[in-house]
Amino acid sequence: MLEKFPIYAVLPASDLQRATEWFRDKLELEPEEAVEGVYTVYAASGGAKIQLYETANAGTAENTAMGWSTDDIEGTVAHLRDRGVVFEEYDFPGLKTENGIATSPGDRAAWFKDSEGNILCVSQKN
Repeated sequence: MLEKFPIYAVLPASDLQRATEWFRDKLELEPEEAVEGVYTVYAASGGAKIQLYETANAGTAENTAMGWSTDDIEGTVAHLRDRGVVFEEYDFPGLKTENGIATSPGDRAAWFKDSEGNILCVSQKN
């Protein structure tokens, strides 16, 4: 049943205004809908949505909260870096990044944190 409905990601923000500005300035996303101090919604590819909402729990998860698929990870990472996005560097068993990008048998991925500490990702299938 649920396969019929569009998906939306929900991300916490301890400061919704700061997060909304960061998504605009760094990721070039414009809000589709907003209720000041409550939530901001962005349209994404394929009918998906991204919702930011204000809560004190922002940035507490230590896992990837949301990701985008790209067909040019180097170009995407370079573009986001030009906009001030800082990519994480990892070096532990099973995952090592080089210039912010990790390569695995199935894909290549790069992670970054938004203004609220949520871990976001861009990836490209091999």
